[in-house]
Amino acid sequence: MSKQLEKVKELIQLREKARLGGGEKRITAQHQKGKYTARERISMLLDEGSFEEFDMFVEHRSNNFGMEKKKHLGDGVVTGYGTIDGRLIYIYAQDFTISGGSLGEMHAMKICKVMDQAMKMGAPFIGINDSGGARIQEGINSLAGYSEIFQRNILASGVIPQISGIFGPCAGGAVYSPALTDFIVMTQGTSYMFLTGPKVVKTVTGEDVTQEELGGASVHASKSGVAQFQVPSEEEGFTLIRKLISYIPQNNLEDPPYIPNDDPIDRLEDGLNEIIPNSPSKPYDMYQVIGGIVDKGEFLEVHADYAKNIIVGFARFNGQSVGIVANQPKFLAGVLDINASRKAARFVRFCDAFNIAIVSLVDVPGFLPGTGQEYGGVITHGAKLLYAYGEATVPKVTVTLRKSYGGAHIVMSSKQLRGDINYAWPSAEIAVMGAEGAVEVLYSKEIAAASDPDKLAKVIEEKKQEYNDLFANPYVAARYGYIDDVIEPRNTRFRIIRALQQLQTKKLQNPPKKHDNLPL
Repeated sequence: MSKQLEKVKELIQLREKARLGGGEKRITAQHQKGKYTARERISMLLDEGSFEEFDMFVEHRSNNFGMEKKKHLGDGVVTGYGTIDGRLIYIYAQDFTISGGSLGEMHAMKICKVMDQAMKMGAPFIGINDSGGARIQEGINSLAGYSEIFQRNILASGVIPQISGIFGPCAGGAVYSPALTDFIVMTQGTSYMFLTGPKVVKTVTGEDVTQEELGGASVHASKSGVAQFQVPSEEEGFTLIRKLISYIPQNNLEDPPYIPNDDPIDRLEDGLNEIIPNSPSKPYDMYQVIGGIVDKGEFLEVHADYAKNIIVGFARFNGQSVGIVANQPKFLAGVLDINASRKAARFVRFCDAFNIAIVSLVDVPGFLPGTGQEYGGVITHGAKLLYAYGEATVPKVTVTLRKSYGGAHIVMSSKQLRGDINYAWPSAEIAVMGAEGAVEVLYSKEIAAASDPDKLAKVIEEKKQEYNDLFANPYVAARYGYIDDVIEPRNTRFRIIRALQQLQTKKLQNPPKKHDNLPL
């Protein structure tokens, strides 16, 4: 055998060794936990045969605590690039079979290299997290490695889409990289995120809590709002990420992918003409409205289990990707509160950063009252959504279905926040407040002075009717040009599509500045 063939054979053997990660025993242990290995995950997510790996032969450089005897090719993370539906993607997947996927100097260097490449090429970046955290044996080099990654997350924000899959542990400082990305996907039962683990919590606060209770997928998807998606399995997680990628562009200088569509533009949805109940206090399901007007009823909801009084997610109108923001009358009457404001503001800012038009469906009675909200800073949080809409320069189409009261009317993509096209259904009520509250304010002296309860009740009803006749309709706002047109509900799909077509060449720029100072 020639020397060259021997070297080729050596290369093949080294590749086989690298692909085994921490070895068969640890791969089996990973599978027994219901988890896949790093390379299995990458092959499941990317187009078949498209993955090209970087830095397969990298090893750590630490000699502390006997680490010189524990070297593995790849150093606990698989990095490279491939495609999803033919589109370039950069990716890393931490390998739990090598030192528990812990992050050290060279591990971090590998991740940073693909992040830099993603920025140069203007392509989305996906990180699959499954790690025991900082590699203690490498000390400050581990912390420096995390810092390098965080800095790149920050600079990439709003330039390329960043998606984090949490498919195992993600604790301590490691949680900040996913938190800086655009979307987090967590698997139920096998993933968790927290800054301090159950043992530290017990020591410091005396609180007994499990890993799942402290930072499991359901906690972050429904209570904290840290995770945008929770999925039952890794397979479903990868399907979701592929679907999510289909709605968003490669970078901030491109438009989202256009998907050819055979759902008729002028399809009428007759049920919408009767979906609004006669009683203003009776709820209906906003999902029915969304499903009735978007292409083929397909809607990818974001943050589905968090702040259910507002709905956000991606859909298409005549093949064009849009972000939908909609109040949900079925939950807390669709009021805005702290969590709903934060949820919607972040989504609006993502859409604006990546040239995705925003369609807002409005039925909002106001902001949730109470000390809990005021002490929690609802003013600041509500201002986030106000700011996000006012700052956004992408096409904005707003449809008011029923209530649009007070400050919440302004916040929900009103004409004065540079809404491009503002429609209303005939059932829309656009006013400072509802009839009951208005009458109490307008006639407070008369109500206080009244001595006959029956007569008072009759007067209040008359005044409420008078107020409703004046303001519980869209025509006052239309008279001032704040509403561009009052439309028939069943034509909503057609009118939105026509508005979006008209807005395709929209040009709007905010004043030059270093950066804004939104109310955080």
